[in-house]
Order: sequence, then structure tokens, then C-alpha cells
Amino acid sequence: MSEPQWLEPEQARTWRAYIDASRLLQGAMERQLSRDSGIGFADFEILVALSEAPDRRLRMADVADRIMTTRGGVSRALARLVRAGWAERLGCEDDGRGVWAVLTAAGWDKLVETAPGHVETVRKHLFDALTPAEVSRLGDVLSRVVEHLDPAAAQRALGRPRA
Repeated sequence: MSEPQWLEPEQARTWRAYIDASRLLQGAMERQLSRDSGIGFADFEILVALSEAPDRRLRMADVADRIMTTRGGVSRALARLVRAGWAERLGCEDDGRGVWAVLTAAGWDKLVETAPGHVETVRKHLFDALTPAEVSRLGDVLSRVVEHLDPAAAQRALGRPRA
């Protein structure tokens, strides 16, 4: 067995900072969304994905791809959104096995109500800590990582604003 190629000190520092920042940002967003709107981040992501889709509807598999989670996770989250009246599940006319997730008018209203607090949290905890040049560099770096890991996800993200 060959000796592992350990991270250089600067790589290790960067990796740990990335992990810590990701967890702290995710926690801040979860707390804000739960406190202010009574929803979780996964539910919010689905509302955003549906709001950006043509006719505010996506096939379930496409929702999973957009928010980078499992189909089972999307199914459970969509069930919560359906119970709340914020989404509907509709069968695909052209594919008996396919299911559409559709944003309802109440779901749109919930997103409109929820988005300002979410954006404020993102701005406060991420962008306010950076200069405009750092924001640009961070965006470039993270986009390159996404492209490296999942070129299809990088292509889907092009031109799509994310809250």
C-alpha cells in the first residue's frame, strides 16, 4: 500500500475553513428559515427551483438534480410542501411513471414571504464579510469546483440566479 499524499498545511487550513464555513452558513440559514418562516432549507430550495422553472413545474428527478439531493429526499420534502398547500404532485401525461412537482399560488406566496429574510441571512453571514473582489474570486473558485465534480450541474447553474 502506498503512502497517502497528505494535504499541505495551507490545503488543510483551507479545507477545514471551507467545512467550518459551510456548516456554519447552513446552520444559520436553517435557523433563520425555521424561526421566521417555519420551513427547512430543503423545502425552501424546492420552492426556489420550482419558481425558476417554466410553468413553475419540474419533474421530480429534475428537482433532485437541481438541489443536488436524492429522489427520496425530494419525495419526502415535496410531501411536506403538498400538505402545506405550497406544491402539487401531478402525473406526467407523456410518461406514466413520471411525476411533476408544481408550485401552487400559495407556494409562490410563501416563497415571496420567505425569500427576503433568507437573502438577508446570506448577505449578512457571507457577503458582508467579503470585498466585491473576494466575492468574484470565491464565485470563480466554487464554480470551478462544481464544474470539476459535476459538469452537468455546472451547466444547469449557468444563467440561473440562486437565492
